[in-house]
Amino acid sequence: MAIPVNGSVAGPSGLSFSAVQEAIKAGLYADLANIIDTLELEVSAAGASKPQDWPYAIQILAHVFNHDLNSARFVWKRTPDAVKQSNPELVAAWKIVQCMWMHDHAGVYAALRAYSWASDVQQVVAAVGEDYSHGMLKLLSTAYSTVSVVDAAAFLGLSENDVVTFTSQQHGWVLDPATKMLTVMPMVAAATKKTDSSQLQNLTEYVFHLEH
Repeated sequence: MAIPVNGSVAGPSGLSFSAVQEAIKAGLYADLANIIDTLELEVSAAGASKPQDWPYAIQILAHVFNHDLNSARFVWKRTPDAVKQSNPELVAAWKIVQCMWMHDHAGVYAALRAYSWASDVQQVVAAVGEDYSHGMLKLLSTAYSTVSVVDAAAFLGLSENDVVTFTSQQHGWVLDPATKMLTVMPMVAAATKKTDSSQLQNLTEYVFHLEH
C-alpha cells in the first residue's frame, strides 16, 4: 500500500521528505519510487528548483529495487551535471545501475559495498542487494543444472569457499571437488514464507557481512 504524498510542502523554503523517510522506516521500498517521482512532479509543476537535499541516490535505487533500470537511467539523465559532480553518493548509486545494465554481477556486489552510504540510503542499498541476491539465486536454481564454483560466486557475490558452504548447507547443492562444479538443486516452491525469509536473511548475511 503506497504512502500518500500529503503535507509535502514544508513552507516557502522547500519540501518535506517525511513520506520518503517513513517509507524507508517501514520497509516499504517498493513505494519509494512513486513517492519521490510524485514530489518531483510537484516541484516541476510549481516551477521550482529541487532543494539541495533532494534524495537523488534513493530515487535511483528505488527504481532499481522495482527492477526498473530504464527509469533509474532517466533519473540520472535529468539530473544536472553540477549535482552529479558534487554528489558522490549519487555517482555510487549510478554505478550499481551501470553494472546491472551490463549484467556484471560481480560488479554489482562490488558497487553495493564500495561506498559508505548514509544511514537511510544504506537501508535501501541493503534491500536492493538482498533482492538482487535472491534473484540471482532463483536464476541459478531454475536455469542451470550445474554451474562452476567461480560462476556461482560471481552470481551470488560470495567467495568461492562461501558459495560452496552456502549452497550446500542451505539448498542441498553438491560439489564435485575434481571439476569444481556444483550440481544445482531447484528451489522448493512449497516453502513457507517463514522459511523463505530465513533463507533470504542467510544469503543477505553472507553477501554483506562475510569477509572475502
